[in-house]
Amino acid sequence: MALWKESQQKEHVPLQTDQPEGVLSTSEPSRRVEERAKTTESFVGAGLTIEGKIQGAGHLRLAGRFEGNVQVEGDLNIEAGAHVAGELRADTVRVGGEIHGNIHASSQVQLMQSGTLIGDLKAGSLTVAAGSRMRGKVEFGWDEREPNLFGASGESEAA
Repeated sequence: MALWKESQQKEHVPLQTDQPEGVLSTSEPSRRVEERAKTTESFVGAGLTIEGKIQGAGHLRLAGRFEGNVQVEGDLNIEAGAHVAGELRADTVRVGGEIHGNIHASSQVQLMQSGTLIGDLKAGSLTVAAGSRMRGKVEFGWDEREPNLFGASGESEAA
């Protein structure tokens, strides 16, 4: 019985902050959680098939089958042999498997030798390996803040 009671007791761990004693900061713990979440990687294994939506902070690696939209604040890796159907949004996207849907990457997209994309791609930069395949529209190298040089009709506004 003594062992059971000892394991039930909660251990008091003091909060370590850079603040002077008696001053509490509510922003410090949330910043630490956000930093830790961005470095965390989640994994969907090769034997799994999932339908739904993935959204959040951190890195994601997909090796199985996924149907639905993915939006992560971090890196998205689609492993060779993986199949994804849906819209993908991430900082960096690395494609080694097969994607049926559009990719929006704020930083870059890497199409690996085993990668296949059937859909549109929009990214800050694009790297394409020999042997990769793609069918769709591509936009890369444009800053989102740059003004559109063409009007809605496709004609130059300067003309």
